[in-house]
Amino acid sequence: MDVEKSTQVPIRAVNLKEEENLHVAAKQENAGAAFVLESKGTWLHAGYHLTSSTASPALLSLPYAMAGLGWVPGLVALGMGATISFYSYCLLSSVLEEMERRGHRFIRFRDLSTHILGTNWTSLLVTPLQFTVCFVTVVASILPGGQSIKAIYVLYGSNGSMKLYECIIIFGSVVLIVSQLPSFHSLRHINFISILLCLGYSLCAVCGSVIAGHSKQHQPASHAVLGSSTDKLFMVFNSLSIMSTTYGNAVIAEIQATIAPPVKGKMIKGLCLCYSIVLSTFFSVAVSGYLSFGNGAAGIIFNNMVPVNGISFVPRWLYLIANIFIILQLLAVAVIYMQPTFEVLEGKTADIEMARFSFRNFLPRLIARSCFVIIATILAAMLPFFGDINAVVGALGYTPLDFVFPILFHMIVFKPSLTMLTFWLNCVIIPVFTIVTLLGCLSSFRQIVLDAHTYKIFANI
Repeated sequence: MDVEKSTQVPIRAVNLKEEENLHVAAKQENAGAAFVLESKGTWLHAGYHLTSSTASPALLSLPYAMAGLGWVPGLVALGMGATISFYSYCLLSSVLEEMERRGHRFIRFRDLSTHILGTNWTSLLVTPLQFTVCFVTVVASILPGGQSIKAIYVLYGSNGSMKLYECIIIFGSVVLIVSQLPSFHSLRHINFISILLCLGYSLCAVCGSVIAGHSKQHQPASHAVLGSSTDKLFMVFNSLSIMSTTYGNAVIAEIQATIAPPVKGKMIKGLCLCYSIVLSTFFSVAVSGYLSFGNGAAGIIFNNMVPVNGISFVPRWLYLIANIFIILQLLAVAVIYMQPTFEVLEGKTADIEMARFSFRNFLPRLIARSCFVIIATILAAMLPFFGDINAVVGALGYTPLDFVFPILFHMIVFKPSLTMLTFWLNCVIIPVFTIVTLLGCLSSFRQIVLDAHTYKIFANI
C-alpha cells in the first residue's frame, strides 16, 4: 500500500505540471489575440478596416483588365466580382457569428478553418495560403510606394541620380515606423484617412482620364480586343484574375475579431460601408480609364498620363497629388496585411501577464516587427518585377480564400437543403472560381515566361 502511494503522488504531480504548462502555453498563444486583435471596435471601425484592405491602389489596374475583355464582358465581370465577393464575405461573417452563438468565438481565419476542415487541410493549405497572400501583399504595397516616390522624383527632378531601390527603402522606412502601432484596432483612424485617400486618387484618375480623352494631343481610343486567338484567351484569363484579386480581402475574420461583442449584424453594416466605396471607385475608374485609353490602357492607369517627350495629357499637379495619395494609402494597406503575422509573433514573444507597453513586451515587438518590414522592403527593392510574382500569388491565394473557402465553410456549417437557392448558387460559385484560380495561375505563369528576359535584380525601372 505504501508503495502504491509513493508512486501515485509523483504521477499526479507530473499531470498537474503538464496541465499548468498547457495552460501557460494557451495563455501565451492568446497574447497575440489580446494585444493585436483586441475586440474594442464598432461596425464603423470595421468598415474602415474593410474598405482600406479592399479598395487599394490595385483598383487602378481595372481599365487594363477591361481592355482584355471589352465593354460588355468587362462590365459584367466587374459587376459579378462585386456581387459574389460581397455575398461570400457576408457568408463568412454569418459563419463566424453562428460559431459564436454555438459557444466558439473564432478570431483567426485559420482557427475557423481548423474547426471546420480539420488540422491537416488547415496546416497544409489554408494557413500557408493566407500568410503567403498577406506577406506578398505587404511586399506588393512597398514596391509601388517606392515607384510612386520615384515617379514624383522624375517629374520634378529628372536630372537627379536617385535609383528605384533607394525610393523603396525610403518608403519601407516609413512603413517600419507605422508598423509599430500596437493593434489592429489602433489603425482605425489611419484607415478612415485611407478611405479619403482612396476617394482622392480615384477622383484624380477619373478626372485625368476625362481630361486626357478630350486632349487635342490624345489619339482616339480603340476598344477592340487585340491579338491572336491565343493572346485574347490568355488576356481573358488574366483580366478575370485581376478583377477577382482586386476585390480580394484575406483578413475578413481578423477584422471581425476587432469588433466588440456582441458582433451580430455589425459586420454586415461594415461591409455595406465598404462596398459603397468599392462600387463608386472601381466602376468610375474602370469605365473612365477604358473609355479614354481603350486597349492602350496601362497596367496602372496613371502611367497613361505620364508626360512623354514634353507632351502631358493632364496637369502635373494632378499627377503629383494622385501619387501622394497613393503613397499615403499604401502605408495603411501594408500595415493592415501585417496584422495576422504580427498576431503570431506577439503570441510567440509577448508575456500576457505583463502590460502591452512594458519593456518586456515592447522590445520583442519592436525587433520582430522591424525584422519583418526590413525583409519585405529588401525583397521589394531587389525584385522590382515583383508584380508578375504577385499576379501568380493573387490568383492562387486571393481567389480561393475569398470565393471558395467562405462558401465551403457556410455549406458545411449550415448544411442548406437541396431545395434552397443558396445551395445551388454555392454549388455553382465554388467550381467556377476554382477554375478561375487555375486559369489565372496559368495566365500569370505565362506572363512570367514572356517577361523573364527583362528581369534584373535591383533594376532601376
